[in-house]
Amino acid sequence: MRHGAQNINNQNTNDNYKIIAVDDEEGILDSLQVLLKRTGYNLVGVTDPMEAIKRVKDEHFDLMILDFIMTPYHGDQVVEEIRKFDKDLYILLLTGHKDLAPPLETIKRLDIQGYCEKSDKFDQLLLLIESAIKSIEQMREIRKINDELSDTYEELEKAYLEIVETLRFAVEAKDTYTRGHSDRVSAYSVLIGEKLGLSEEDIKTLKIGGLFHDIGKIGIPDSILLKESKLTDDEYSQIKNHPTIGAHILSKVSYFKDMIPIVKHHHEKYDGTGYPSRLKGEEIPFLARIAAVADSFDAMTSKRSYRDSMALDVVIGEIERCKGTQFDPQIADAFLDILKNDSEKIKKIQEEFNTEVAEML
Repeated sequence: MRHGAQNINNQNTNDNYKIIAVDDEEGILDSLQVLLKRTGYNLVGVTDPMEAIKRVKDEHFDLMILDFIMTPYHGDQVVEEIRKFDKDLYILLLTGHKDLAPPLETIKRLDIQGYCEKSDKFDQLLLLIESAIKSIEQMREIRKINDELSDTYEELEKAYLEIVETLRFAVEAKDTYTRGHSDRVSAYSVLIGEKLGLSEEDIKTLKIGGLFHDIGKIGIPDSILLKESKLTDDEYSQIKNHPTIGAHILSKVSYFKDMIPIVKHHHEKYDGTGYPSRLKGEEIPFLARIAAVADSFDAMTSKRSYRDSMALDVVIGEIERCKGTQFDPQIADAFLDILKNDSEKIKKIQEEFNTEVAEML
């Protein structure tokens, strides 16, 4: 009685896994059908290798049992095709004789998890199938855990972004002239990054780093931040603390670690005369060098209480003049190319965020 209950449980468990067997000998498939049905596995048998490839493409299978010597295609050719669209399928290769097995190199390259010789007894194959199912079960569990962790990480990421976004708005609420500034610096930085062919990950870092590059101004007294007349040397020294303050704020959350170099070093200059660390040339983090160009461009093209915005041709001249001193020449040239040949993108960014500023005022 107890033994019968155990068989039912095994069959229910095994039935959760779908197996496809591919062999041009129907007798082999019939034997496998009997063997695997007895142990509760869900098996689909196919004699045509091309049909097998199509079935795997159209349906989900956990395990493939595959004959090596078939016509018109051998097993390794079938796997070659399948691996183009399915990297996860667990594959066991059957060979008529060990001398007819594909080279070990081929087995590794195609990620064939195991093979065994054909025999009248299926004991070895059954053991391999059971081992395969255990591996597949573990991979399912790992994927489930990864999905759960990914969901949790995304929730934390969203929460962190919302907190820092609140701080950013607090900074911009202090000074009406800087509203929209961080959005534009972020957008310009992304344009430059795309022009330079950077990865999606770097583009994302530029986008978020640009948004929060001035977050440290939350720690600068309003009397200095909003002062309309010329700053004293002491006041200017305090203003120069904002990159370090911003980096410190973001350092408490590991999610922002890639953005911190942008926040801390966007006021460094290529010739080493910038702040806070007086880094020079390639000592300055590459993404911070991009943000520096974007930040300076927005500063020159934005209206301030003490001056009007500069004309585009004047700004282009300034960027040209400061190549190699204030700006990385490669990055400056990339942005100049955008300004001269694709200025509509710049205008679109300015219109988008200037409209938002107008609505806020």
